[in-house]
Amino acid sequence: MPLICLVRHGQASAGADDYDVLSEPGRVQAAAVGRELARRGLRDPYVVSGTLTRQRDTAQLLADAAGFERPRHQDARWNEYDHLDLIARYAPAPGRSSSTQDLLDHALSAWMRDPAATDANGETWAAFAGRAAAALAELSAGLGRGRDAVVVTSGGVLAALCATLLSLPHEGVVALNRVAVNASVTTLAVGASGTTLLTFNEHAHFSGDRRQLLTYR
Repeated sequence: MPLICLVRHGQASAGADDYDVLSEPGRVQAAAVGRELARRGLRDPYVVSGTLTRQRDTAQLLADAAGFERPRHQDARWNEYDHLDLIARYAPAPGRSSSTQDLLDHALSAWMRDPAATDANGETWAAFAGRAAAALAELSAGLGRGRDAVVVTSGGVLAALCATLLSLPHEGVVALNRVAVNASVTTLAVGASGTTLLTFNEHAHFSGDRRQLLTYR
């Protein structure tokens, strides 16, 4: 039974001029998750990422740490929505003090509730979730029985896919997105009856003396 390991990218550069760059802790996280994936003994892993810089660099660092052979592949369907645009668009009324996570939760909920609203990439929530689902379906169908896959993507994509697999409402997407750990692993099994969620947000590789590597944003 093929396994698909969905990996959230390492920590990006929040507050910097270019968010879409791994922070130094993010680079360390990417290598750490690569070593974890190597420990699991994945079979001839097909490695793919979105086209965002933080996703591509995480894929490279984890593949190097794991000893996965090239080629690595890119597919823009694994890209994240523009969270900064959504936060700016759906910011709460002035005077309300909120954390960045609270602002994202509010913005994501508002975007999902409006079927006509698009993000900066011109996508509605339904279009965003649909293209992520299509990428997963294509990958699942293309894996042979003796091959696994590693996908480097982002928290919103992970939350959308897991919510779909579990038939969760929009509130479930927000809840999953909120707790997604940088460089965590979500594992899916591909079987005759379809693709099934086995684990969500595994991050034991950031426990013990590596706990300082645990980040959410």
